[in-house]
Amino acid sequence: MSFAPEYPSLDKAELFVDMAQCSAARITVVTPNRRLAQALARDFAGLQVEQGHSAWESADVLPFTAFVARLHEDALYSGLAPHVPLLLSSAQEQALWEESIRGSKLADTLLSPAPAAAQCRAAWKLAHAWCLAGKLAGAAESEDAKAFADWAARYERAAIRHGQTDVARLPDVVAALLDEAGLRKPRTLVLYGFDMVTPQQKAFCAALEHQGVAIAACGMQALAPEGRQVARIPFEAAQDEWRSAAQWARSRLEACAGTSRQPRIGIVVPDLAHSRARVQRIFASVLAPSRALPGEARQGVPFNVSLGEGLNEFALVHDALLGLALGGRELPFADASRLLRSPFLAGAEIEMAARARLDAALRRRAAPLITLDGLQRLIALRDMPSCTVLASRFASLAEFRQRALFGMKPASDWARAFSEALSLLGFPGERSLDSVEYQTLSKWHEAIAGFAALDRVCGRMAHAEALSRLRRIAADTVFQPEASDVPIQIMGVLESAGMAFDHLWVGGMTALAWPIAARPNAFVPVRLQRAAGVPESDPALALELDACITKGWISAAGEVLFSHARREDDRELSPSPLITQLPAVEWQDLGVPEYPRLRDIIHRAAAEERIADAAPALTATGAVQGGTGVFRDQAACPFRAFAAHRLGAEALQTPQAGLNAMDRGTLLHELLAAAWNELRTLSALASMDGPALEQLLARCADLAMAKLRRRRPDAIEGRFAELERARLIALALKWMDEERKRADFVVVDTEQKSSVTVGGVTVNARLDRMDRLAGGGHVVIDYKTGEAGISDWLGERPDEPQLPLYATTRGEDVAAVAYAQIKVGKLGLLGVAREDGLLPGVKPITEHKRIRLAALYASWNELLGGWRYELDALGAGFAAGDALVAPKKRDTCKHCDLHGLCRINERREGLDADDVDEGADE
Repeated sequence: MSFAPEYPSLDKAELFVDMAQCSAARITVVTPNRRLAQALARDFAGLQVEQGHSAWESADVLPFTAFVARLHEDALYSGLAPHVPLLLSSAQEQALWEESIRGSKLADTLLSPAPAAAQCRAAWKLAHAWCLAGKLAGAAESEDAKAFADWAARYERAAIRHGQTDVARLPDVVAALLDEAGLRKPRTLVLYGFDMVTPQQKAFCAALEHQGVAIAACGMQALAPEGRQVARIPFEAAQDEWRSAAQWARSRLEACAGTSRQPRIGIVVPDLAHSRARVQRIFASVLAPSRALPGEARQGVPFNVSLGEGLNEFALVHDALLGLALGGRELPFADASRLLRSPFLAGAEIEMAARARLDAALRRRAAPLITLDGLQRLIALRDMPSCTVLASRFASLAEFRQRALFGMKPASDWARAFSEALSLLGFPGERSLDSVEYQTLSKWHEAIAGFAALDRVCGRMAHAEALSRLRRIAADTVFQPEASDVPIQIMGVLESAGMAFDHLWVGGMTALAWPIAARPNAFVPVRLQRAAGVPESDPALALELDACITKGWISAAGEVLFSHARREDDRELSPSPLITQLPAVEWQDLGVPEYPRLRDIIHRAAAEERIADAAPALTATGAVQGGTGVFRDQAACPFRAFAAHRLGAEALQTPQAGLNAMDRGTLLHELLAAAWNELRTLSALASMDGPALEQLLARCADLAMAKLRRRRPDAIEGRFAELERARLIALALKWMDEERKRADFVVVDTEQKSSVTVGGVTVNARLDRMDRLAGGGHVVIDYKTGEAGISDWLGERPDEPQLPLYATTRGEDVAAVAYAQIKVGKLGLLGVAREDGLLPGVKPITEHKRIRLAALYASWNELLGGWRYELDALGAGFAAGDALVAPKKRDTCKHCDLHGLCRINERREGLDADDVDEGADE
């Protein structure tokens, strides 16, 4: 696996002397990856500065794949083009594999060819790197290997037929062209920092040697053992490990503050692809804790993460894809919501607040899936916040959609249509893009161009397929915006190869993670892989390679620390066998200071000030929004009432499919109100036969559903509407049977709205129903389609003060109050009456044994008086500005959405600092 036996060796100093001769020496240096090429070029430039040079010729340093691609371009433009195959882009290669899979017999057994195509690309690359491609068909034994052999043959035939090749085969293609004079071949090719050379690379180098190119190898110059400090540090958990690594890096960085040279600090994270976000968050919280503070200038961080992200993960591209999806059939409301609030659409700045209000309003009416037409209908409703720019842009997109986003088109036509659709939406917005956004936009344009080039390998496609392919291209495009040179580099295992540092920390070195377990590619016969020496195919080979990498880390810096966790959840972990021989030290022995977290900085800077926990009193009118809910919320928690009814705070809703419990309750309320507005009396109900009553209820159900549709147009339609209508009629019929059991009455009010004042607070109340009894007195009735209980009306700060409010403020002679419980399996009246016999099943105070009403109130009049007292107290407290965070019960907060305002969790005991996620530091 080493180059030492293969090629003459240079040390780094000799290499830099040769590189200084530049074009005269015709020396090219190739590296395993781009990061190492950039680091080597930076070191060479630094040496020129140290030697007093103000200008010099750039050294020819590039990754091995880029060098091969450059030779291929030379061949294309040197008159050999008719004989040189064109290079497929990554997107074209993926598409060609998908087409090859679709044409096979196994296509129907796959849910989607795209994931299989991605695995085929990896297997194809491995097969050519280890010179196994010609042996695939004869050695295939497993079903996976046989399928791949068939797909690979189809793919290769299609590529050859169209005069195309790919990155996996490019070294072989270029090697056959090296005798052409038009290729710019170096005099010397130096392989720098390679831990391993594949058979394909060896063959390519041999072809270069045959053309007179000298091949040499150079590796990082290791420090003498006495010049290194190497140790391993155990930690209790991985979270402690990475926070400590960040603190260590900060301490090493600050130790050089004020000097002319910044230290080079490396952090190796073996599973960086999976833990990138967490590691990045931890390092930002330690190295730049004030970066998240409001009003702080957007400052950079002194570290860089080597592994880029998919282009689709960047906000600008993500929102662009959502805009294109809106031009399709439908998309989840969560995506539409994000698009509404996107800063990358026209008018985003001037309509920012209005669009946020529009989003909140749409959540109360929209379905979980929404179309562009449906979104336009909702936005156009009279009571929706006005967003004229957004509405105009959506209208333009809808018109363009009808004429340009339907039908089958080639990829290039779709690319133009997609670009025009985004332009109609005002993408990328009107504000100035920052550096990262500008680079992202440029990369997005490259992705669109790459998508357009699919014409070479794909036929016509519909909108859904075109957008799916574009999404995949964005996801497969690994992108990292360019940033200024920073002292701390966070890398994966492969990116760290050949790199030199002043200080290096290698984390995650448990026996489970390192050495990496052998994982042979399932599409390539395992016996071929092992015979060729593929490290991933055999535990012994994998161990040998990882031991070589570990040895490189040990010699890569003056201070090298390996860390590992002792535990993961309930499982004990041991250190990697490749580092057990290193001396162990404890974290405390390093003398790294404990840097404060952001929350610590905020708390230390706070100046304590005590103020009265009360809001200003209401104005003279005492009028508030929210109906009788003011009293319910004041009873539950004064702060909830203040926040909801004076600040207007409310939780954002999440659209649900169909009807929720509140919608169903509203439908039943509306149906019964319409029915009793027509019936009015018990005698009218008794005179109707079954068919006539059912017809009445059917008409009332239609009225109720039409009213709901005006509020939520897409909530109920088709077969679901038919079923809901039948349910409503059946339930109402059963309830009317219960009504027939009562003594004679007249319905005097249904859904009656009125203004009432209690305790200095004036609210608009709406009573479900009031009946006048034949023997005198009135009954206040509230429909309930869920659970109900009389105890909710009783005691201090009653949980449900609505019925007591109606009973004490209507002015009529109220003789009973009751819930009309209308629920399948539970039909009947539940309440309390002045005397027995007024309502079926409703008892007077003295007969309510279970809830001990008589122990609280001796008579009906005393009950009414108690209600008045409690309601006056609640109203007076609200009017006076009582906004204490004082939930009535511990369970009160379970169904409250205002924790972010009241911050009650900060006042409760039992919260531990470990319960706070690392994200709190941001």
